[in-house]
Amino acid sequence: MRLLSNVVPLHEEAFVFDAMLQGWRNQQLSRGLNRQGIDTRIGLIRRFTLFCERSPWQWTATDLEDFTVHLTSRGKPLARSTVRSYHGVVRAFCAYLTDGRYEWMMECEARFGSAPQQICHDWNTTVHLLEYEGRAQRRALTFEELEAFFSCADQRVDLIVATGKKGGLAALRDAQIFKTVYAFGLRRAEVLGLDTADLRPNPAAPRFESFGAVQVRWGKGSRGSGPKRRTVLTVPEFDWAIEGLQQWVEQGRSRFATTKPTSDGRALWPTERGTRVSDRYLAQRFAEIRDEAGLPPELSLHCLRHTYITNLIEWGYSEKFVQDQVGHLYASTTAIYTSVGDDYKNRVIAQALSRIYGSSHATS
Repeated sequence: MRLLSNVVPLHEEAFVFDAMLQGWRNQQLSRGLNRQGIDTRIGLIRRFTLFCERSPWQWTATDLEDFTVHLTSRGKPLARSTVRSYHGVVRAFCAYLTDGRYEWMMECEARFGSAPQQICHDWNTTVHLLEYEGRAQRRALTFEELEAFFSCADQRVDLIVATGKKGGLAALRDAQIFKTVYAFGLRRAEVLGLDTADLRPNPAAPRFESFGAVQVRWGKGSRGSGPKRRTVLTVPEFDWAIEGLQQWVEQGRSRFATTKPTSDGRALWPTERGTRVSDRYLAQRFAEIRDEAGLPPELSLHCLRHTYITNLIEWGYSEKFVQDQVGHLYASTTAIYTSVGDDYKNRVIAQALSRIYGSSHATS
């Protein structure tokens, strides 16, 4: 406010709008929110302002509704969850402007004769009614699909090596990343942020040696809490993935140039340039292998995490153990990612029949 009162701008409206955005940025930084997320939210507010062709102190509820119709009427309409997040950003910005502690209403009234208002209300914004709002086609992979995907990933390595082309080591690395995602139920940011020091032994499972647990340091946080840490234990059903991980650490990783000036020598998945594998690259590589394997296009890399959760439940691990393994705060979140198969359901029913009617009547 002191800055505004001590400066005579050439373009007053643009000057005040930029000051609003800077103040909102500072507020979010003070809350400890991620800088990339802050930039995304501010970019959306600028985009909304361009659409309205009016300044924030002139916005009305109709502007938000027109913007929503514009977003959902295009050739590829936005997902419901995305529209809701956009509404949340506009709501938060308007709440900042209309908060009396920041004096924006008084300042705009004095300068322009109109004050900002909250344009988001219960009757024009998308509400969150369901726990899961992702695409209905998203699901866990079957064992046949898993075998097809990982076989295709391994065959890419063999094909590149057989033809003498460059890229065999990168293909080996990519295949092992996907196996690690599935074997530990990791998110993309979690697996890409792994260092060699994050591979830890588990005294309760000495047979896995230094690969008995993975220390996840870049877990999904909430409300500005920053990354949430957890330890994911190796379960015996994934010993096949551990063998590949050990081979990569002891033989494959060292072949990359990890001594370059730009190199992060601790990264578990380095690139040929010495940098870390990017999120976008990993998503594209998964899509390529998925398509080569002839799998449905709606399956994404995150579906491997869904499959991990589902398989642990099918194998008899307790809900609390699975919840801790994947880092969910609530058991209900774990439940919505679980889609057990008919074999598991039939086994549970058979156990219930046996418990109530006796083993001789379980199949009667």
